[in-house]
Amino acid sequence: MTQSIDNKQGNSSGAVPVERALKDNLTAELGSLSEKLSSRDDDLVRLQGERDFEIRELNEVKAQLEEAKSILEIRVGAKTRELRELTENLEKQIKERTRELQEKVEESEHSRVALMNMLEDMEDLRRRAEEEKEKTLAIITNFVDGLLFFDAADRLALVNPQIETYFGVAKEDIRRAIGKKIADLQLIAGFKPFTDLVGQTLKKISRKELLLSEKMVLEISCLEVGRQFGKIGTLVIIHDISREKTVERMKTEFVSIAAHQLRTPISAIKWTLRMILDGDLGPITEEQRDFLDKTYQSNERMINLINDLLNVTRIEEGRHLYNLTLVNFEDIAATIAATYTELLRQKNLKLQFLKSAQKLPQVKIDVEKMRLVVSNLIENSIKYTPSGGSIFLETAREGESVKVLVRDTGMGILKDQQERIFTKYFRGSNAIRMETEGTGLGLFIAKNIVETHGGKIWFSSEEGKGTTFFFTLPIAGNPAAPSGG
Repeated sequence: MTQSIDNKQGNSSGAVPVERALKDNLTAELGSLSEKLSSRDDDLVRLQGERDFEIRELNEVKAQLEEAKSILEIRVGAKTRELRELTENLEKQIKERTRELQEKVEESEHSRVALMNMLEDMEDLRRRAEEEKEKTLAIITNFVDGLLFFDAADRLALVNPQIETYFGVAKEDIRRAIGKKIADLQLIAGFKPFTDLVGQTLKKISRKELLLSEKMVLEISCLEVGRQFGKIGTLVIIHDISREKTVERMKTEFVSIAAHQLRTPISAIKWTLRMILDGDLGPITEEQRDFLDKTYQSNERMINLINDLLNVTRIEEGRHLYNLTLVNFEDIAATIAATYTELLRQKNLKLQFLKSAQKLPQVKIDVEKMRLVVSNLIENSIKYTPSGGSIFLETAREGESVKVLVRDTGMGILKDQQERIFTKYFRGSNAIRMETEGTGLGLFIAKNIVETHGGKIWFSSEEGKGTTFFFTLPIAGNPAAPSGG
């Protein structure tokens, strides 16, 4: 075995260099080839990376394209639906418009027919209006009262024949007056008393009296005539109240004479009864005293009624202020309040006199008549205030006037009767139920006395809660104060 190996070694010693050379060459080629393969692998890796990058880009582009395709499909679908809806709406509108046009054509035909009917109705209305106009003119012409109509510009537009009789104006002057304003009517002699009464401009007047002569008294009222959209003119109604005034004067004279004639026997009865009650004519029994006392009270009421009637006649004749003097009204009010002590005690009422915080200026008044005013107001409060109630008399200065109020906690005045409270002979229905006796003249007299003094009188009242009467008197020196009797 060893010999064999040695033989092999000996035989191959010459071939070793060749094999080594081949091996080195082969190793070199393998190294070169390995380098090439390594370079080829790097190129392949690089190419693979580039290819992967391109593939990713292509995938992204593909995704974008697919997304764009989806959005486009959605938009195309929406636009398609929108176009479809527009088409449907357009078709509906065309149908609706066609229907409307057909209806309008039909309406036009109906309107033509209606217009023809309206023209016929208008002609009929025009005929009726002419007839109404003729009737109205006939009524105005034959109206028993005088009528003057001024248009919206306050120019005289219409005059009825009665005006000629009242003012003694000739037809020629009437024609000349048409179209003139009231200020221009002063130049026409017959209209001057009228223009002096109503003034330079037309204003609302209610039953104002115009004395033309002893036998001719006219009552004038100015009424604004209008409609929904404004004034169309002013109507002046002139009514002849000469006969009423004559009757009223005769009635006043009769009442005055009758009252004066009754005064003497009534006074005699009063003093006779007083003498009997005082025992001047001998002793009387308690039963007789009771009857005589009731008779005496009835006689007193009769005397008060006669005095009220006389005061009313003096008021109507304009001669109820006699003796005007300068006084402090608080002194008068305090004196009057003190006279009702016993009556207040009998009725269980309280009367408080509240003086002004500052000294009141003097007023020029007829003391007797103003006592009557305050007494009437206090007595009304006493009559119509239930037991346990209160009455307040207050005085104060208000501007250029002295203000007086009488307030109570009585039954009040019914709302629907308040506007009549100062009229002659009026008494509220609740007042009559509570106090059957009364003339209804007290407040009428009070109002006229206050107004003759240049003052004002008014009241506020609520049923069941009481009434407050107010009146004012101008202080001395005020132009509104009365100057003499």
